[in-house]
Amino acid sequence: MSESAAEIAATLRPVLAALNRRLRAQGPIGDLTRSQTNVLSRLERGGPATANDLARAEGVRPQSMSTTVAALLEQGLIVGTPHPKDRRKTLLDLSDKARETYARGRLAREDWLADRLGQVLTDEERAQIATATELLRRVAES
Repeated sequence: MSESAAEIAATLRPVLAALNRRLRAQGPIGDLTRSQTNVLSRLERGGPATANDLARAEGVRPQSMSTTVAALLEQGLIVGTPHPKDRRKTLLDLSDKARETYARGRLAREDWLADRLGQVLTDEERAQIATATELLRRVAES
């Protein structure tokens, strides 16, 4: 008898959370709050955005986002440029420093994961992970 979707979800969620924690530990960007990390990740994935766009996307008040943005600007992790269509607005984007740090961190996380997959799993198990990865991508994109 196969497991129900609810049983799989209850088992999968903590495993994914633990794996995510282990990956984050491999390539952190300094001592950042979760809000700051979320903003940097959103800018890396989605490109430049205004503080109001970021606040909406993160589900926080614009005043809270202003505090997060100010801290990131102070650390040199984001830069602001005038919005091309509305000069009253500022477009925020990752700084070169943040892009370089993200690239190094991503490589460190991928190296760690490749090492663990190679050390812990058999060839057959790695093939199963490859298949499961495609299935999880479909779930994530749905």
